Amino acid sequence: MVLKRGDSIQKGLHLFIYIDGASRGNPGIAGAGVFITNGEGKKMVEMSRYLGHKTNNEAEYKALLLGLREAKRLGGEYIHIYTDSELIERQVKGIYRVKNLNLKVLHKMVIENFKGFSSLKIEFIPREKNQEADLLANQAIERKIAKGKGKGGIRGGTDGRSSSHSNEGSDRGEESPSSTGQGGP
Repeated sequence: MVLKRGDSIQKGLHLFIYIDGASRGNPGIAGAGVFITNGEGKKMVEMSRYLGHKTNNEAEYKALLLGLREAKRLGGEYIHIYTDSELIERQVKGIYRVKNLNLKVLHKMVIENFKGFSSLKIEFIPREKNQEADLLANQAIERKIAKGKGKGGIRGGTDGRSSSHSNEGSDRGEESPSSTGQGGP
């Protein structure tokens, strides 16, 4: 059964999560964008987070993790994830193997975060249908660039790594969340 906006067959919160990761340089400065709506299409949350120095695929996985964790915080039960990364969609579905060691760790975290939802689907969509999440991911990078210009450039006096390199093992970083509706801060 495929959920569509407006479906209310099952009781519980239906969430539609659009995710995107972006990396300038691949690897390079990276950001994640998450845009969540409810079953009626009402915007629930948008998140824009700077991730530090990552590959594009790492940023995509980080965006997926942010979306899943936010869906849990909102009390979502029936989750439909949209991504414009065919690789991420196929790795999560088990169609493609995960070979990269960094991605294996992130993939395992994603699978662990699937627990607790009544239903979860992930679907590849064209980039044109993922504009909100794409914009949010790129805004995170642009904020970091703008902030870096005021502090001696994007490197901010570090040894070439992003200024949030100490957050590599976590999902922390600069974030600009906006929540409306249920579960807002």
